Amino acid sequence: MDFNEYQKQSRKTALYPDLGNDFVYPTLGLTGEAGEVAEKIKKVIRDDGGEISEEKRQEIKKELGDVLWYVAQLCTELDFSMNEAAEYNLEKLFSRKKRNTLHGDGDNR
Repeated sequence: MDFNEYQKQSRKTALYPDLGNDFVYPTLGLTGEAGEVAEKIKKVIRDDGGEISEEKRQEIKKELGDVLWYVAQLCTELDFSMNEAAEYNLEKLFSRKKRNTLHGDGDNR
């Protein structure tokens, strides 16, 4: 499955206020789910000495799937494909690599 197919299929499960005209809801969902991923990783560090068990690995995979779902909905709300976002990201990263600016911060490096 590629990103565009995932985006198309996941849209069939989208149910939230003002669907099709609301980029705020999926943005908030995305940040919430990303926070859940971070929370699970934090607990692995705190409680398990940084060792990820198979059970924790599956829990994190589940949360990452939720992150992916919200990314798909946000892309749809903003009228571009996940493939476009992924391709654009790789272009940006390879440009930074070529210019030796992968390190550092700032959007326009």
